[in-house]
Amino acid sequence: MKVLFVSPEAVPFAKTGGLADVSGALPKALKKMGIDVRLVLPFYRMVREQKYNYQTLIENLEIPIGRRSLKGDIKALLEWENGFPVYFVEKEEFYDRSNLYGTPKGDYFDNAERFIFFSRMVLELCEKIDFFPDIIHGNDWQCGLIPAYLKTLFRSDSRFAKTASVFSIHNIAYQGLFPGEDFPLTGLPAELFSISGVEFWGKVSFIKAGIVFSDIITTVSEKYSQEIQTEEFGYGLEGILRERKNDLYGVLNGADYEEWNPATDKYIAANYSLDDLSGKIKCKEDLLKIFKLPKKLISRPLFGVISRLADQKGFDLLAEIIDELMNLDLGLVLLGTGEEKYHQLFTRIGEKYPKKTGIKIAYDNTLAHKIEAGCDIFLMPSRYEPCGLNQIYSLKYGTIPIVRATGGLDDTIQEFNPSSGQGTGFKFEPYEGQALFQTIKRALTLYQDKANWQKLMKNAMKADFSWEKSAQKYRELYRKAQVRLSG
Repeated sequence: MKVLFVSPEAVPFAKTGGLADVSGALPKALKKMGIDVRLVLPFYRMVREQKYNYQTLIENLEIPIGRRSLKGDIKALLEWENGFPVYFVEKEEFYDRSNLYGTPKGDYFDNAERFIFFSRMVLELCEKIDFFPDIIHGNDWQCGLIPAYLKTLFRSDSRFAKTASVFSIHNIAYQGLFPGEDFPLTGLPAELFSISGVEFWGKVSFIKAGIVFSDIITTVSEKYSQEIQTEEFGYGLEGILRERKNDLYGVLNGADYEEWNPATDKYIAANYSLDDLSGKIKCKEDLLKIFKLPKKLISRPLFGVISRLADQKGFDLLAEIIDELMNLDLGLVLLGTGEEKYHQLFTRIGEKYPKKTGIKIAYDNTLAHKIEAGCDIFLMPSRYEPCGLNQIYSLKYGTIPIVRATGGLDDTIQEFNPSSGQGTGFKFEPYEGQALFQTIKRALTLYQDKANWQKLMKNAMKADFSWEKSAQKYRELYRKAQVRLSG
């Protein structure tokens, strides 16, 4: 089976969130199963700055964008440690920028053109390298036009006749919505700008294009696949998702345990494992030193947050209870970037409580590993969470997650029951500051009970969310997509 995996971001090349982890790890797992998989993403400045041995494969490939014709190149990394080829769509005017999709102040004004160009280039690439896949697997709104192009502009090309499309929604709140007047830039037939096509309240919706035209739709947890069919979580697309519910599947993201495993992690101060936890305290000492926090916190519970700083993530709840929380005997470290208002909020919290908090407004992969290893408890109070990966990483590091019972958080974390000794973390349901605060207090009470806390840590570290299981499910869905296409 031949699969072209298309994503706007992928580890280790470019990352803003969990999509990059998935796009780095899933192709690797598919390759191990004997699938001929190839990855495509834009050649951002961030990608160029990674010192890989990129080669220029194709130059001056012409793509129509509305009435203009734009040229781009294809770079490639044909030999590297993960063993599958990676192709990059290069156009400096579009991708040579400091960020991937926008700045903290808002999205780039030309995102429609940037990802129309990308989507068209992906299909042209197949022709140029003579790789006509069985499946094109696109991810999120940035790839939403690809299934639409396959079903329209490329429909008469017999070489794509057996190419089915799978479209994965990692977060339905990000829809790729653009003014109606941008529709002609897509080059799609005029009749597609309609309620049954890509039109959404007078705008062009790239994510809707993916939902309407793909053969199979997936999302990143079973619970989220149900949630997005409701008004509360569907962001206006619940109706069309209900119409396609027989083609909609939830597949939980896996964790890349080659990258996230305290026994082998090269970024942390000391390795540790289920059989020997002694290294974890050294990781905590190292983390306190990095954030210049008092040594006495070594014996107090240390909370960690690694996140995109956005409304979705529940930081309004944390802001509501932060003063109460800081009255307790604990520490908090946070790493993340995102919306300006949260940059300001957490900078203020850091200044107000310098001896209890460590705040870094950035994305730093090494520090992310150190936080997972050095903290005792991990906070994810999300308003909604399609899957979430950090709670899964936290389990492996024996760093106990406190999560809101939504989406993938609910699917992956089991409430700890001290009397049965079963469970892997703590959950709360109502989206309220006090519900979060009471759950934190429950965790702190258990933290004092060393025997039960050890039991909880060991349960967490035994949990297995490897990519193997998820990759097998994707292979089944690829076969289903082929059947849909031919049927």
